[in-house]
Amino acid sequence: MLQARPHSVLRATMPHCHVANVDAIDDDGSEASLAHARAEMQQLINGPLTREIRNLVWVYEITRPERPASPQLGLGGMALTSEIRTPEHPRGVIIRNEGIRESKARGRARLTEATRADMGTVNLAIDDTTGLFQAALESHARGNAPAFTATDETGSRHRVWPVDDPTAIARFRALLAAEPRAYVADGNHRSAAAALLGYPHYLAVFFAAKTMTIAPYNRLVDASAVPRGDLIALLRTNFHVDPQPGGAYQPEQTHDVGLYDGTRWVRLRPKSGTFDPRDAAEDIDAAIVQRRFFADVLHVADARDDRLTFVGANRDAHWLQKEVDSGRFRLAVTLPPVTMRQFVDVCLQDKLMPPKSTWFVPKIRSGLVMALLD
Repeated sequence: MLQARPHSVLRATMPHCHVANVDAIDDDGSEASLAHARAEMQQLINGPLTREIRNLVWVYEITRPERPASPQLGLGGMALTSEIRTPEHPRGVIIRNEGIRESKARGRARLTEATRADMGTVNLAIDDTTGLFQAALESHARGNAPAFTATDETGSRHRVWPVDDPTAIARFRALLAAEPRAYVADGNHRSAAAALLGYPHYLAVFFAAKTMTIAPYNRLVDASAVPRGDLIALLRTNFHVDPQPGGAYQPEQTHDVGLYDGTRWVRLRPKSGTFDPRDAAEDIDAAIVQRRFFADVLHVADARDDRLTFVGANRDAHWLQKEVDSGRFRLAVTLPPVTMRQFVDVCLQDKLMPPKSTWFVPKIRSGLVMALLD
């Protein structure tokens, strides 16, 4: 992508890949790559594509090609690190739902320090029970021309409206201030990096939760100590197992799970008593499959085990089946998308989502709006 798009912000966010050929790729986070990021960021700042605006928020719209009549609108700005809920700050109103790996957060922090720019946007969801927040975004987008438009490689259109009028900024801030809480949908480590650095703010976009979409997050498994003929019999301890005719199967309903073993697809439904529906995190199908299938049957107890490969929604069930048929993996497991209600309930219970269980679409694109820290 960097070869095809030389002006891409990836040259600053992934500087170790901004090289002439694959063999020249450096270690992520090396001193040389960070120095390269600093130089590339300065070129982006001074380049003809960049405009600097002070004291603003912005309206951000993403329109997916498969949903042209239903764009997703958000409000961008700087969120407060002091409002993030942590064990040390349990009353924080910005709620994380994912464990933080310190090494990953520190890697992001080092890049931020090297470039003196906050380039990665945190995706935050709010309840917007009145609908006033969404209505204000739609009204602004209808009544003003966007400052710029970009189309990404998935075909999604991104449009941005900078808002620098003090009255309009105050109106948007008041709408956000009326919200009791926000939920981190994507970007936990980016906000953690800002906190590690002691920065008061981090770059964020707020979306109304009801307008957001979570796509499936599936698994490929390169482990089976169980003969194929015995696998289904063992699964029946914890699951109802039904044949699934019709080829590659991507479930859509909560507590329906697909399994392909190289010969056929079946549908798994967890039996009553195998999970606690009152525990929002336990109710997520990724957690049920991890405990009752991978741990109990395949003896792969740790979700971080190298024998598990997480596959986002940019690959479908047909692709997963081909990976098994090729012999690269033993099993494919397809999971239904987590619902926004499930996601919010996990946050409200102060629980953590199972690893790699939410794939929010569409994705916020880095580089459209960046915060220069100096």
